[in-house]
Amino acid sequence: MSGNPEPIGSLQRASALLRLLANAGQRGAGLTDLAKEVRLPHPSVHRLLRQLIAEGLARQIEGTRRYALGSLAFELGLAAAQQFDIRGLCRPALDRLALDAGDTAYLVVRSGDEAVCIDLEEGPSPIRVLTLQIGSRRPLGVGAGGLAILAALDEPERGQVLGRCQDALDREWQLPAALLDSSMAAAASAGHVLVRNRVTLGVSAIGQAFRDALGRPIGAISVAATNDRMADARVRTLAGLLARSVRQIERALRAPRH
Repeated sequence: MSGNPEPIGSLQRASALLRLLANAGQRGAGLTDLAKEVRLPHPSVHRLLRQLIAEGLARQIEGTRRYALGSLAFELGLAAAQQFDIRGLCRPALDRLALDAGDTAYLVVRSGDEAVCIDLEEGPSPIRVLTLQIGSRRPLGVGAGGLAILAALDEPERGQVLGRCQDALDREWQLPAALLDSSMAAAASAGHVLVRNRVTLGVSAIGQAFRDALGRPIGAISVAATNDRMADARVRTLAGLLARSVRQIERALRAPRH
């Protein structure tokens, strides 16, 4: 690696920048926006970006002042996917869910205080709802999948996550603590999460978390559709499909692998 070793604080800040670049996608992100998100001065963010570029983890988009992930980030992602193939293990359940539900099904996994969309499958309905793209990141609590993961956490850990994220959830996503508390109480009662018009106007989504072999909530699956396709009777049907899919995923995650 180039340069001198940096203190752990610099590593954490660089990791935060990489997460923002991952969420920005091919369009990339500007220096001002990145500095605002990580709450650092422009010169500090610029220095970190130059270090990430030198290592191949970031790049500056040609002809612009925007930054995106670099080639090494792609290579590391491929290597990680081969070692932690959650997407492959969950894919049969996701395919079946989208087919039986008729609408778009999403797979998100927890990454720190965020939920990352790692896969989706469009159902046969002619009305397509795409509220997430593969690679999209949102704080836990935003959207049906992220809220399902948050609701499934033990109370101490959930409180720690909210302690770190509540300001951003309130300011950027209009999700005050009282609304999240009521949503998680409803999830505990129903066994699933249901959100309406929360992220995208006119769209409802239902989600449920799944757990690994140690019982930790590591991801969630969800189905999103227009509000008129989410009447109470259909929500009950989708809840049953989600529960079946979660059981299928958890069996796959717990099965011995050679």
